[in-house]
Formats: sequence, structure tokens, C-alpha cells
Amino acid sequence: MAVKLRLMRMGKKKQPTYRVVAADSRSPRDGRFIEIIGTYQPRQDPSVIKIDNAKAVRWLSLGAQPTETVRKLLRICGAWDEFEAGGAGTPPTIGGQPTSVDSSRAGELVGTGSAGAGTP
Repeated sequence: MAVKLRLMRMGKKKQPTYRVVAADSRSPRDGRFIEIIGTYQPRQDPSVIKIDNAKAVRWLSLGAQPTETVRKLLRICGAWDEFEAGGAGTPPTIGGQPTSVDSSRAGELVGTGSAGAGTP
């Protein structure tokens, strides 16, 4: 499942507010999402950006791809710099346990996608 960090439109007609969400890339813009990362209110003066940096860095380290607009918002709030500085080097965890591939089995995992062409 490809996860994207993107904006989800909320608010009334002609008065948009947005949620920054982690969502499956196949779901529609205002459809299902996995988690709310923050909010963006462009009509305020100045614009209000509230993003949970810890959640954003966690999703980025797990491989979520931000859209161009969300990437700009992450740079403004500092989450992108935090991700590039230290978040990228830490291994992602699921349920408190690190997720990694055993290096001795890495050769076995490469190229196993063809049916009937491999050894047992």
C-alpha cells in the first residue's frame, strides 16, 4: 500500500480549511484516511499551520510520500528538516519492534516474484 501525506478539504463553500492526513494513494481526496497529521487554514491572516511533527516524521520514515503542497507545509513547520536531520536514519518500528530484513536472507528475497522459475 502506497501511503501519501496530502491535504483533505474541509469547511464551507468558498471557505476552505484542510486536514493534513496520511492516506492510501488510491483513495479519493476527501475519502478514507489512515491518520490525521494536522490542519492548515489558508484563509486566516497569517495562515495557520498546525502539524504534529512527531507523527509527520514517523510517517515519512515509514516511506510515506508527501505532495508538493504538504512538503512546503512540512518545511514551514520544521518537520521536514527534523526528518532529514535525524528521522531518516532511525529504523521504522511497528508495535515497538524494529522492522528489518535479515541480511543473510536478502538474496533470497530478491527476484522471487516470477512464478515457477525458482528453486524450492
